[in-house]
Amino acid sequence: MIPLSELAQGQHYPAGALYVIATPIGNVADITLRALYVLGLVDRIAAEDTRNTGQLLSRYGISKPLIAVHQHNERAAAQQIVDRLQAGERIAYVSDAGTPGISDPGAKLVDAVREAHLPVVPLPGASALATALSVAGDFAATFSFIGFLPPKAKQRESELATLASHPHALVFYEAPHRVLESVQALADAFGGTRRLLIARELTKLHEAVHRCTLAEGPTWLAEDANRQRGEFVLVVEGAPQEDASEADHDRLLTLLLEEMPVKGAAKVAAALTGASKNALYARALELKK
Repeated sequence: MIPLSELAQGQHYPAGALYVIATPIGNVADITLRALYVLGLVDRIAAEDTRNTGQLLSRYGISKPLIAVHQHNERAAAQQIVDRLQAGERIAYVSDAGTPGISDPGAKLVDAVREAHLPVVPLPGASALATALSVAGDFAATFSFIGFLPPKAKQRESELATLASHPHALVFYEAPHRVLESVQALADAFGGTRRLLIARELTKLHEAVHRCTLAEGPTWLAEDANRQRGEFVLVVEGAPQEDASEADHDRLLTLLLEEMPVKGAAKVAAALTGASKNALYARALELKK
């Protein structure tokens, strides 16, 4: 095994920098060697929950002063951290689990440090988002991360309506007490045929990954109460993108031909549909006859 001291070679860790470090989302063995090295190097560690982080550090024999930085005090705590960085300290920031700033605190702190013209250094590692996507399959080759849906039904319905035609896979986080109603809401908003990946308790003892359709999702969750326990990542297939049919092209060309010559109609139709201008020109000639 590589000694942690050797990890400093070829990498500069400047004083006065904020180190944003991903931590395990469940299995503590998923922490990186580089993360352990930097956690041992910094002067202090800012954490979403100091008790939770203290337990993680204790497992690896690391003892550092801790600063609480969570969603309720992030802006105020950021100034304290900026002051310490300007004094030459190295400070790490970790959230409870996973990568800071992804449905976790950290983004406001990063902004404050950058606004002070101080360096921010990312250390990659565990992320529930990336972990779920890695086993979703081809339907999630392109995706948009949404995070948590609104807990209230009307707000959730409104947000899903704006996403119904989104062409890329959608990734949501969800809590156990809302997962069943959220999956049902997804099926109601998007229809039942889209593919769905339900990833539960990733990297933990009771990890489960299940792929089905949106119509099948609520039934699968309801069949066993244990399936509704833990933290969830939901990956939903994007809206199908259908090419305009020949009939659609004909209707468009017919309207355009009433106002302009064949060449112009084909050019405008190609710009609107993305179809071949030459093919549309040939079809326009037929319709003109």
